[in-house]
Amino acid sequence: MSVKGDYYEILGVPRTASLDEIKKAYREMALKFHPDRVPEGEKKAAEEKFKGISEAYAVLSDSSKRELYNQYGHSGIDQKYAQEDIFKGADFSSIFREMGGGFGGGGGSIFEELFGDLGFDISGSRQSRSGAGRRRGRDLQIAIEISLEEVAAGVERIITVPRYETCAVCSGSGAKPGTKRMVCPQCKGAGKTVVSNGFFQLAQTCSRCGGEGSTIAAACPECRGEGRVKVTKKIKVKIPAGVDNGSQLRVRGEGEAGVNSRGDLYVVIEVKEHAVFQRHNSDIATSVSISMPKAVLGGEVEVPALEGKLTMKIPAGTQCGKTFRLKGKGLPDLHSRDLGDELVRVDIEIPARLTTQQRQLMEDFARLSGENLGAKESFTDKIRKPFR
Repeated sequence: MSVKGDYYEILGVPRTASLDEIKKAYREMALKFHPDRVPEGEKKAAEEKFKGISEAYAVLSDSSKRELYNQYGHSGIDQKYAQEDIFKGADFSSIFREMGGGFGGGGGSIFEELFGDLGFDISGSRQSRSGAGRRRGRDLQIAIEISLEEVAAGVERIITVPRYETCAVCSGSGAKPGTKRMVCPQCKGAGKTVVSNGFFQLAQTCSRCGGEGSTIAAACPECRGEGRVKVTKKIKVKIPAGVDNGSQLRVRGEGEAGVNSRGDLYVVIEVKEHAVFQRHNSDIATSVSISMPKAVLGGEVEVPALEGKLTMKIPAGTQCGKTFRLKGKGLPDLHSRDLGDELVRVDIEIPARLTTQQRQLMEDFARLSGENLGAKESFTDKIRKPFR
């Protein structure tokens, strides 16, 4: 045995611990002592610790092995099981699914991170992971730019997507027509080779077939043995009204070709900055300038809109900075289809120059309003000032 410490002490659980408690303790320690999760100088010690907690879990998670260990200790396990047999039947992968708690979706993703990166093959499975990964084609992503007006109405675009397609000459086999693929003589079709390293088996991608499990005698002249060729495809994409900047539209089956199915195409929407409007979710905002008389007396003003221009009423006595809301003149909501509003901020223009008549009228208005504009010198006073 490589580990002679007490299995319960190694996992930090009491001898009365339940299976769930053992699983939880193992998962926490496996995450803590995984060799890839410690500094470089601590890797060797972490590997030994990792092997120890894995061995302890393999025994204590199996009811028959645990009973034997409880009665006879390490000697009972040593006498009945060879080193590699200790790990047979141990459920390493599913404990991470069962424990949940935000350790990633997709079932045994944490298990794959802990063991797959090191090439550990505890289950004894001979299926090629690299081959399985190519069954579904790769997803693609492309960005397109649209205007705010197109957000309001929705739009259809024809986009050009470079992608790999299954070679039509060899039907994806990579073999020259008239020939066929043969089982790889090195890995015997497994796609990987397995070597023993202590009580673990280290699985490595087969260097001869690259994990495919098969080889070709003569390559297809069209794809040069790749089984696929690069093409440029034009795809029509319908962009719904109300889409936001950074949104992703998923176009199923328009990614790259795989053995069993295609990947998907993700279209990332980039909304161009508008010269007039600022977007606030479904609302749009802009500003207009009005004259001082119109602010005082009221009237109408032409304001920009997504569909052209609108006429907006200005009530008498409108103050500078007042914001008006035009109902239903904004953008549609992507989910409810309700329309947002247009927010129009009013700025008042103050004339920089006045005619004599305009100035006189303003002074009269100020006097009638009780406004003290300050004393003004008469022409006679200006003449007398130098002689005082």
